[in-house]
Order: sequence, then structure tokens, then C-alpha cells
Amino acid sequence: MQEWEFGRMVRHWRDRVAPSDVGVPVGRRRRATGLRREELAGLAGISADYLTRLEQGRATTPSAQVVEALARALRLADPERDLLYRLAGHAPPGLDVVPSRITPSVQRLLDRLVDTPVVVYDATWTLVTANAPYDAVMGSTTAWSGIERNAIWRNLAGPPSRVVHTAQERADHEARLVADLRLTASRYPADRSLRRLVAELSARCPRFDELWDSQAPPPLPDLSKRKVVDHPAVGRITLDCDTLLVATDDLRIGVYTAEPGTEDAQRLALAVVLGTQSLASPL
Repeated sequence: MQEWEFGRMVRHWRDRVAPSDVGVPVGRRRRATGLRREELAGLAGISADYLTRLEQGRATTPSAQVVEALARALRLADPERDLLYRLAGHAPPGLDVVPSRITPSVQRLLDRLVDTPVVVYDATWTLVTANAPYDAVMGSTTAWSGIERNAIWRNLAGPPSRVVHTAQERADHEARLVADLRLTASRYPADRSLRRLVAELSARCPRFDELWDSQAPPPLPDLSKRKVVDHPAVGRITLDCDTLLVATDDLRIGVYTAEPGTEDAQRLALAVVLGTQSLASPL
């Protein structure tokens, strides 16, 4: 059965991934040479129980989002990624679909920023991945699913964020996000998932309809700006937030830093240490 073959390949690829290659700590008593099931589940943002059912062929067809997350966590080459999509019953994403692929070169960049808060969004502002320092500073993203992973929804209708905005800053930020999504929709008119996202945002967020239909030009792009984060353990931290655009892959990479030697840098370092210690699994 196709479900069994999907699970068999995931198990095979999981066994060949060296934990150190994907940032998983290796304890002295470790016997497994590859990734443990719970480690792969954590990297892919799914539950270990669901991964177990996938590997055993007991789960229904996984979504394209889950397939992409597994391919990314397993560091699959493009032909292997395409095979995983087909085994899951999906066509591999084409040029007319918003990409959510993190290429090996981009992954190497992210690996070099392992101690820096980093978040990656696709062109619909849907979360692709966030590293442990980002979760430590901004709050955990691991439980987000569905519309919760979309930054536009989170800004317009989601729970409160740790980022502190003035009313004008929030309005400008929302307008820029929606304007960028409108441009994305014009580049990928055949993407059905994108159309469903727009319809869901419209149904859930009256403010989205107002911005989507607005004839006024959006605020000027602000790709490098400061953000104030109200962290529950260390207080307010003023950070530089630089958004890097990966043009060929249509990704947005948010990088959060503080000027070395400042009180903000000390608070950022403390927040990362406190957060990553609480997120780390015992050996």
C-alpha cells in the first residue's frame, strides 16, 4: 500500500540523518545513529504520535504542508522530496505554486545563525520554520497549525504578540503584509491553497477585506527596523529586525539582533538561554 511505502521511506531517511547535522544534541549514552522519532517530529512541527502512525501506515494521507515539513527536516534532495510528495498522494509543487522549500544553500545560511533568533515565512506570510532562539524570545511556534501559522491572521485577529507596537506602527505593518500578499496572489494565480487562504482571511478578519480592497498605496517597505519585545522573563528588549528576501525561492527570513555590548544584547542572550534550556529535552 502507498501509505506503508510512505512510512517506510520516512523511517529509512530518518535513520540516515546525523543528529548533529540538524542541530540535535547528542548525549553520551545515545545508541541511535539517526534521528529518533520524537526528534524528527519536533523538527517537522508534528506530534510524535502522528509521526508514528505515518511511519506505520496507519494515518490518512498527510497534507502537503506536513510532507514539506518532513522533507525539510530530513534534508531531502529534490528528487527524494518529489518522491515523498507522490507517495503521499500529492503532485510535487510546480512553478505556479507558492514555494515553501528551503534549499540546501538557504539551510546552510540558517545553520550559521543557530544562536540568533530567525524565522522564515513563505510568500503568503505562512510560517515555514523558526529556530529555538526565536521561540525563546517570541514564544513557541511549535503548536501552531493551519491558519495560526499565517502572520497576517496573527496580526489581524490572533492572540496578543510579545512585540510592542504603537497604533500607527500596527496599522502600517498590517497594510504592508496585506499589500505583499496581494502581490503574491498576482504572481501565483493558479495556487488553490493561496486562494483558500485569502478566502479564509476574508471570512475571519473584517480588517483584511478593508485592506485587500484598499485603493490607497501601502506604506513604504520597511525591511530593516527596530522592534520592542516584551519578554515575560527579562523585560523589554529593543531589537533590530532585518527581513532578508530570498528572491529565487520567494522566502522572507526575519533575523533579530541587538547591538553588542548593550543592555539589550545582554537581555537577548539571557532570554535565549532561558528559553532554549526550557525547550531542551533531557538526555
